Amino acid sequence: MEKTTKKKKAGRSAVIRHPKGRRVRQTAFAEVDALLEDKPRTRDSLIEFLHLIQDKYNCLTESHLAALAHELKVSFAEVYEVATFYAHFDVVKDSAPPLPPLTIRVCDSLSCEMQGAQALLVDLLEKAGKDIRVLPAPCMGRCDHAPVAEIGHYHAEKATTAKVLEAAKNGQIGPEIPTYTDFRQYREDGGYSLLWDCLTDAYSADEIIDTLSQSDLRGMGGAGFPAGQKWSFVLKEPGPRLMTINADEGEPGTFKDKFYLETDPHRFLEGMLIAAWAVEATDVYIYLRDEYPGARKILQTEIAKLEAAGLSERVNIHLRRGAGAYICGEESAMLESIEGKRGLPRHRPPYISTVGLFGRPTLNHNVETVFWVRDIIEKGAHIFANQGAHDRKGLRSYSVSGRVKKPGVKLAPTGTTMNELIAEVCGGMEDGHTFKAYLPGGASGGILPANMADIPLDFGTLEEHGCFIGSAAVIVLSDKDNMRDVALNLLRFFEYESCGQCTPCRVGTEKAVKMMTPKKWDTPLLTELCDTMTSASICGLGQAAGNPILSVIKHFPEDFE
Repeated sequence: MEKTTKKKKAGRSAVIRHPKGRRVRQTAFAEVDALLEDKPRTRDSLIEFLHLIQDKYNCLTESHLAALAHELKVSFAEVYEVATFYAHFDVVKDSAPPLPPLTIRVCDSLSCEMQGAQALLVDLLEKAGKDIRVLPAPCMGRCDHAPVAEIGHYHAEKATTAKVLEAAKNGQIGPEIPTYTDFRQYREDGGYSLLWDCLTDAYSADEIIDTLSQSDLRGMGGAGFPAGQKWSFVLKEPGPRLMTINADEGEPGTFKDKFYLETDPHRFLEGMLIAAWAVEATDVYIYLRDEYPGARKILQTEIAKLEAAGLSERVNIHLRRGAGAYICGEESAMLESIEGKRGLPRHRPPYISTVGLFGRPTLNHNVETVFWVRDIIEKGAHIFANQGAHDRKGLRSYSVSGRVKKPGVKLAPTGTTMNELIAEVCGGMEDGHTFKAYLPGGASGGILPANMADIPLDFGTLEEHGCFIGSAAVIVLSDKDNMRDVALNLLRFFEYESCGQCTPCRVGTEKAVKMMTPKKWDTPLLTELCDTMTSASICGLGQAAGNPILSVIKHFPEDFE
């Protein structure tokens, strides 16, 4: 891999590193070593170390990658393939001119495009100047404040060119930290009493799992698998066991987890620790979107407080930072990323409850799922379950954006219909807009017309119509929106975010975008392409990518013929 020679320099022996076949800037080794300090050089820390270099030097030079490979004792190719997989890492040649010191990203996902993101992007490209790099970017999880632009790590909501450039001029590039319930306030409100009862054997794991099962708490990340059943499956596997939290909500239109992390983080953390206790997990890994720098600061601060209070003595908490890859919202791709690899989904079986993170049985949950654990145990399973509507059970956090007067995270009974959500929770449609259609489950959940807005929004109610609720990312569309353009925006997102591992998804999404660009569609061929992606793709990205296309063909033929 590498050879070393010794030269006499200033009366002492200096080690000169020469990776085979590659000229490396020698100062890079000292720079990387200084950044890593005394951190353990473990292979699974690769992405965390890449972030350290990117944050410090605004890019990843080939010399820095070679130096990091030397520190981790892996090949340069292994480091390079990971660094180039993630959108938030900028890999450059040593000889390349330096990147501009500041990057502005403009969200081009559906909710932001509806509010003028494309015009904002064009204007910023013209006016930003040579010292600022302007890029389009996928959903940033702030769809209720569209359009959104990210300046460094600061997010400008309801962004205008003047607002964005003013923030850049003033050096407003750090993450915004909202007001939230901190550790002291949470403890004063009775927080962590339930966790302490669990740790001191006032409850058994079986009692907690039974209560969750009675409440019908489902996985809120999109799959909707019963939480209590999942805990039981993992607990039956031989230890040691692990737990992961999927806080990488990259589905366009989804921002509920961000809301809970930035307002009441300890309710989430207590539910997480109770789950870890119940399945006897030794370690918990929180995988957080890189687009949520404010939530990251909050978690770093508050986790340190609960650790100092001795509330996590039985489990090690690890906070891992994503790097801009929607595919890592898929649970097995997330595990690969936590292990420091490219986020490529795994083939199943085996399922992660049996062979998960680092090959161990793993309990994986979404932020919102564990957020409800304390309420369910303290108030009773039936109180939670009985809050549903239209014969459904429980509460649901709907991330609502688009053409409504009051977008945002809306806590409503599970089974609330779209008409009820708009009229009773979101203040009605925006002035001058007539309700035309809606996305019940984000980009992959399909599109339904307004005349189908009385269907209860829940798992299992939309599938017969070719749609699903997923993470309840609801985007409301009006008569001002062309459904062909809506579907094309969504497919461009899937094309960009495909990990490339399987041909049906990698090639299929690319071909779909090309076929959808003309005003008139070849509907039989598009339908055949969607069927192929659905039946042959490895994971849910490719399997669901055709849903918007099929929905538009079925319900809105007037928009593309």
